[in-house]
Formats: sequence, C-alpha cells, structure tokens
Amino acid sequence: MKGRAAVALVADAVLVTTFAAVGRASHESAVLPGLAQTAWPFLVALGLGWLLARAWRDPLAPWRTGTVVWLVTVTGGMLLRAASGQGTAFAFIVVATLTLLLFVVGWRLLAAAVRTLRARRTVGP
Repeated sequence: MKGRAAVALVADAVLVTTFAAVGRASHESAVLPGLAQTAWPFLVALGLGWLLARAWRDPLAPWRTGTVVWLVTVTGGMLLRAASGQGTAFAFIVVATLTLLLFVVGWRLLAAAVRTLRARRTVGP
C-alpha cells in the first residue's frame, strides 16, 4: 500500500474509532474499557469496504471510494453488531449512518476542496 492510501486507511480507522468512543462517552460508559467491543464491528466492516471499493487505487475520491467504504462500514458494522448480540436500535442506526457519512465521506470532500483550491492557486486567474 502506497503512502497516500496508508494515510487514508489510518484516517478512516481513527475516525471510526472516534465515532465508537464518542458514542460510548455520550452514554456515560467508560470509554477505554469497552472501546474495542464497540469499535470492532465497524473496523472489520471498514476493512471490507476498503477491499470492495479497492480504495487503495484512489483513496481520496469522495464519491467513488468514500461512499462505498461508508455504506459497507455502516451496513457491515450493524450486521456484525447484531450477530454479536450488540444493540442496533433504530436511533443508533440513524446516528451511526449520519456520523460515519460525515467522517468517512466528509474528510474526503474536504481534501478534494483543498486540492481544487491549491490547483486554482497554482494555475492562477
């Protein structure tokens, strides 16, 4: 895996783990003791999303890569949570879907905007 793809994968994993940590904290749960249990379904699904999207080819693409990774992360994460006896309440599904959309696709949109602005500055008016 090349540098840009490795950084993107780490960014996704950190953001998915952050999602799990914030969720635990918002429910007044101890964050660190249960973080692995909360995060693992989404991290496994994230890895599957990367494989299905072949994300290493264009890791910063918001739509082609980001949406596939996001959808697989949410869907797979929920399925793995259900299979492992963890909760999948409707409200949690909605919050997870929107938060992971912001995290997984959002940073790629921001990166694309920065690249576009830099390219415009390089070319000039």
